[in-house]
Amino acid sequence: MWAIYAVLSAFFAAATSILAKIGIENVDSNLATGIRTVIILLMTCGIVYMTGTIHQLPQISQRSWIFLILSGGATGLSWLFYFKALQMGDASKVVPVDKFSVVISMVMAFVFLHEAVTLKVVLGGALITLGTLVLIF
Repeated sequence: MWAIYAVLSAFFAAATSILAKIGIENVDSNLATGIRTVIILLMTCGIVYMTGTIHQLPQISQRSWIFLILSGGATGLSWLFYFKALQMGDASKVVPVDKFSVVISMVMAFVFLHEAVTLKVVLGGALITLGTLVLIF
């Protein structure tokens, strides 16, 4: 089931990039990021409300709060830089370079989460890195 969600995530991430590239024409990238963030906030709050998971709020540990807040900050910075890059560059180049985050995530998973380093994962990461370098240079 995770694979279906991952493919849907990839599809909507691709749609996000193309729709954003069209939408930021003649709009400041920071303002565009703010508008997008408000929409995401409204959608997410609606889902939390409709599913009734808001009642789980008091059960969240302090550690989880800290890491969720840090993750939110990292997401915000990622979006701000992404929209600026998308405004300045071609979507066909910016989007794949942005997805180099996959390789960075792999390395972080090895270092911080102690996930297994396998030949398959290293080879996949190396190919993504090579593709990113081809697009940059």
